[in-house]
Amino acid sequence: MTTTTDAAVASAAHRNQLLHTLMSDHAKALVAYAAKLLNDHHMAEDIVQETLIRAWSHAERLYSTEGSIRGWLLKVTRNLVVDRMRSAAARHETLGAHDPDVPLPDHSGVVLTSVETIDLLRQLSHEHREVLLHTYLCGRTAQETARILGIPAGTVKSRQHYALNTLRAKADRGLRPER
Repeated sequence: MTTTTDAAVASAAHRNQLLHTLMSDHAKALVAYAAKLLNDHHMAEDIVQETLIRAWSHAERLYSTEGSIRGWLLKVTRNLVVDRMRSAAARHETLGAHDPDVPLPDHSGVVLTSVETIDLLRQLSHEHREVLLHTYLCGRTAQETARILGIPAGTVKSRQHYALNTLRAKADRGLRPER
């Protein structure tokens, strides 16, 4: 095999692994999101299939964008839903029980908030992030978190306190208008 052929085989294997990972990690959430927007589960599956094909064919864009892969996938899914609805409206078709005169909710604010939150969390120390992960995302008590991390419960409470204060201060600075 030549070097070019080896690279092509490696690239194809990477893309196949990427598609498998995208499907296992994101397909259910994308179908639920598209189905909610369309009120049609089968059409939602078609939209998600097209989303995953676009992600697969633009793999380099997935890793070069700011924010999460899921955020990018949700954005593509929403754009495909809007395109599908516009094309159906132009042909005077209806999709599910959707009324074309009722505007769809815009979920971009939620995606933006999650991107900003991830950015703020990345600015915390590993220890502070770890405590917030256990106490807020996993719903554990300070005692459970202390046992898992092997530190005193008072240290967990202290780290949680300082992490939240740091997040509040950074979020407040980001929300204030420049003078």
